[in-house]
Amino acid sequence: MAWLQREIQLSAFGQGCHPITREVVAALPELKQFKIGLLHIFIQHTSASLTLNENADPDVPVDLQRMLDSLVTEEFPYYHTIEGRDDMPAHVKVSLTDSSLTIPVGNGRLRLGTWQGIFLWEHRRRASRRRLVLTVQGETQ
Repeated sequence: MAWLQREIQLSAFGQGCHPITREVVAALPELKQFKIGLLHIFIQHTSASLTLNENADPDVPVDLQRMLDSLVTEEFPYYHTIEGRDDMPAHVKVSLTDSSLTIPVGNGRLRLGTWQGIFLWEHRRRASRRRLVLTVQGETQ
């Protein structure tokens, strides 16, 4: 059993869903050595999340953002407001989505479906760079 762990930092994104599959794969050139295993991706932040969704139609991430914004509004009377109007809604959105993903690895690549991609879901309007911890475990070739 082999283990690999790496931390990467992504550029700052605006609010919304942003595809990051390429960045994740590029950060793990050793992935090619894994015959079978799992990739765990963890985001080290409380106002952005990760999601796995369709990567073919650019309307999908836009609609996801619109839907989540309709469920979690800035107009709710939050107590935690010191960091701006979009901060507490961002925390709620993270709680409704995911801080981590686990993806199967097989024959040196991620075993994503044809239309699946990894997305960073930025919930703040003015975000900073985001850190991800990538952990691969499995059998190498």
